[in-house]
Order: sequence, then structure tokens, then C-alpha cells
Amino acid sequence: MLNSVIVVDDEASIRTAVEQWLSLSGFEVRLFSRAEDCLAQLPKNFPGVILSDVRMPGLSGLELLAQLQRLDPDLPIILLTGHGDVPMAVEAMRDGAYDFLEKPFSPDTLLSSLRRALDKRRLVLENRHLHQQADSRAKLDTTLLGVSKALQTLRRQVLELAALPVNVLIRGETGSGKELVARCLHDFGPRAGKPFVALNCAAIPEQLFEAELFGHESGAFTGAQGKRIGKLEYADGGTLFLDEIESMPLAQQVKLLRVLQEQKLERLGSNQSIKVDLRIIAATKPDLLEEARAGRFREDLAYRLTVAELRLPPLRERREDIPQLYEHFAEAAAERLGRSSTPLSGAQLSRLLSHDWPGNVRELANAAERQVLGLGEAELDAIEPGQSLAAQQEAFEAQCLRAALTRHKGEIKAVLNELQLPRRTLNEKMQRHGLTRELFLKDS
Repeated sequence: MLNSVIVVDDEASIRTAVEQWLSLSGFEVRLFSRAEDCLAQLPKNFPGVILSDVRMPGLSGLELLAQLQRLDPDLPIILLTGHGDVPMAVEAMRDGAYDFLEKPFSPDTLLSSLRRALDKRRLVLENRHLHQQADSRAKLDTTLLGVSKALQTLRRQVLELAALPVNVLIRGETGSGKELVARCLHDFGPRAGKPFVALNCAAIPEQLFEAELFGHESGAFTGAQGKRIGKLEYADGGTLFLDEIESMPLAQQVKLLRVLQEQKLERLGSNQSIKVDLRIIAATKPDLLEEARAGRFREDLAYRLTVAELRLPPLRERREDIPQLYEHFAEAAAERLGRSSTPLSGAQLSRLLSHDWPGNVRELANAAERQVLGLGEAELDAIEPGQSLAAQQEAFEAQCLRAALTRHKGEIKAVLNELQLPRRTLNEKMQRHGLTRELFLKDS
């Protein structure tokens, strides 16, 4: 909260008086008698102000200031000084203190200084948030590749949902990138420093599913040698990604629902409840609620998992992304295999744009790797078209625009000269294809 104040003073009477003044004025106050305790319990990115006495047993206010400056040089620190400490406090302001108040000070003087400091803190945190958002957008642009409107919408949704403590269901066809999106939801959110645990529900035999999910104690069942931590417990503090969630056995769905409701689990062979704090991201190809209505999935769990839902468009619905994705996969394969990546011919590019890609991005990545290995020339030439001429023209036009914008790093005048287009025509085409100049400035 941006009305938070931490007061550090070894005199109980001062702490009590300051707390009363600030609480009556609507501030949220936390008290410490020792600077060491304040440092140990200070939250990361504390959204408030530190009010500290200078002379205290143990760590002094000036030493506290020095350590806080190393943690966060923009954190406002107001020092409380006796008359003889004023020259020292002025020097401390040169070293980063926000203000100092000479004892005894009036409530109005204190409130005035605190409000100014909180205004500064609010602006600093807002600025940091904007920079973090810009950095996240730039990183996400290079992770979830594509210039189509569908991908721009998806990236925006991922950034919004990454910061929210809600379960997410990802729907998409095989090979459309569901695990990559799940990973982005984890990496661009507050749980990024904790485990990301992936589990394919279709790949685990039903008789082993419970042990895999919940873990077990030694001797819990035949062959259970030693204690084993399950996926749910291992993901504590982080994210559990359940791919092909529709394949989860009904008996385990009941137990997973209970974990989500109570935030507790029990290992097989144990009666001890273990608290867990985790976020569930599930992925499915079919509509989970339709599966529930058909009796193949628990409806109550389906609603728990679909607090938010993301739909990944198949590659055939975002053909303008194919050239960029193919180039990315080809370059990555070339680097990994120690080969060179050969540019596509116009005919091969046309084939790529016209193919329906039933295997989606995974199939495209495989085609790029085979091309780098020299195994895909005939395959590219033999790809059967599956798109109308108008659709192929649209996709090719989008690729030409993207290539020109990339070459000229978003410089519109240079793009106009190269493509020999009027400004209005270029604007209309960029808008139709979901291209903005800003998408290409980051490469400059």
C-alpha cells in the first residue's frame, strides 16, 4: 500500500506517539525497536517510507540508511535527529536520505514530510512498473513469435494473466505451442523464481497417476521404496502445468479438486497434511466444459481450472506468421547443428504459406530442421496447397511488409521508398495486417 510507513526507534514512547499520529491520519504503520529487525523483515519493493532514529543501540540509523541504499537507492528514508545530530543528518541527505526531522517535531511537520516522500515513492514505483512492462513486452515478442493480430492479442493476454493469481486453461490443437504459452505465464509473473513443473496427463499409466501427482511415503504400496515428492508438492510456490488435462483419471480429478479448494495435500501412505501454494495451468485440445457435460470430466473441476481461458490459434489461421517462424526455426537448427541456413526460394515460400500445417508450429519447426539438414528440399516443393489465391496473396503481402519494416527498423520513409507505396496505402495495409512501427523499433 502507498500509505505504508515503517518506524524504527529504540524509544517506546516515540514509537507509540508516532504510531498514534500516523494511524489517525490514515497511514499503515509498522514498528521496530531495532534496525536489524527492520532489515530482516523489509518486504521487497516496499511501497512506503522508512522513518528511523539516528542514534540506536546496535545498527545506527546511518548504518541502516547505508544498507537500505544498497537494497533500493530510491527508497525514501527520513531520519529523526537530536539537536547535536543536525550536521550529521545534512551529510546523510547527501548520501541518499530523503529528509531529516529534528526532535521534538510536530505532527504536522512529520505528516508533510511523509506525504511528499510517499508521492515520490509512488512515482518511482509507477515508473519501474512501466519499464518492467516494456521489458516484458520486448522479451515476450521474441518468445511468442508472430506479427498477426491473433498473436498480438495472445501476447497481451499472457502479460495480463501472468501477473494474476488465477488458474488458466489453454486450448489449442496439437503442436500449437501450449506448453510454451504456459511457460510464459510462469516466467513473466511473480512466481518466476519458483519451480515450473510440467506433467502430461496422457503419458502416465492410471495406476501410477496418484503417486506421480501426490508423492508417497516409503512402503505406501508394493515397490514404493523411500519417500518421493509428488508433482503438486514439488511445484509449491510455483506453477504446475497439466498438459492434456482431459486425460486425467476421474478418481484423481476429485483429489486434485480438493487440493485446489484446501491448498493442502497428503502423500500416499501418510496422514499428514502438507500446505501447498501453487498455480495450475492446464492445457487441452477439446472443450473442457463440453467434456464435463458429456460426463468425461468433472464439471466442478472444469470450472476451477477455467477461471481464465486462452485459445491458441492454429497456424493456418495466422499464415502471416509462417515466414518469421520458419526463419527462426531454421536459424536455431543451423546454429545447433553447425550448418548454414539457406534462404527460401519464392516458390518454396509460397508453398509454406499455402500449406494447412495440421501439426501446427511443431510441424513447421520439423520442416525447417529437415531443410537445414538438406533433407527437406523435395518436401517443401511437394507441399500440397490448401489455401485460396486471395488468402495466399494476403499472407505474401504481410510477409513483404514485415520484411521491409524489419530491414529498415521501422523507418516508414525508407519502407515507402522501397515498396513504392503512397503513405495512406501503407498505413491501411499495415493496419489490416496488424503491423505497427513500434514492433520493429526494438531491433534498431
